Amino acid sequence: MTEAAHGTVGTSDTRLIVLRGNSASGKSSVAAGLREKFGRNLAIVAQDNLRRIVLRERDRPGGANIGLIDLTARYALDNGFHVVVEGILYADRYGAMLQDLVRAHQGVTRCYYLHVPFEETVLRHATKPDAEYLAHVNEGHLRDWYREKDLLPNGLETVVDAASTLDDTVQQILSESGLDGILPIDR
Repeated sequence: MTEAAHGTVGTSDTRLIVLRGNSASGKSSVAAGLREKFGRNLAIVAQDNLRRIVLRERDRPGGANIGLIDLTARYALDNGFHVVVEGILYADRYGAMLQDLVRAHQGVTRCYYLHVPFEETVLRHATKPDAEYLAHVNEGHLRDWYREKDLLPNGLETVVDAASTLDDTVQQILSESGLDGILPIDR
């Protein structure tokens, strides 16, 4: 564990938002919507980007991306950014890191699990604009990856169900995190 993991992170003014859920549950869309509504000074720490693009690593227990997600979120918070950590982030692989991050954060933290039934996951997946991704990821992959309400322990997360629209979810998170009352900093 890094030195940063032992101390506090961010300030009383920073906001940390964790967005988890199965593939095609809307995590990336919600993160993008939060940034669009809030503006600059909101860092998006995306599991897929760090794991698949930066490290080109498979999602496995003990993967290097777990520490990289943690370090990236902590670095951004310590530099005054509000942070959205988003990804599937299976509870058994990422839970300890996320719980440590939440405990260490000095500001307001809100965690959300976007719950979408498997049938809706398949429908949403088919609407993804990345044709190459759609050609490589099929319903069988989605079924293998799907975990029904893979929640973190101790009621840490607010469950947002599939009936919540993208705009409603973004507004809920802005309001509950207090981001709707903070002016962005133009860096």
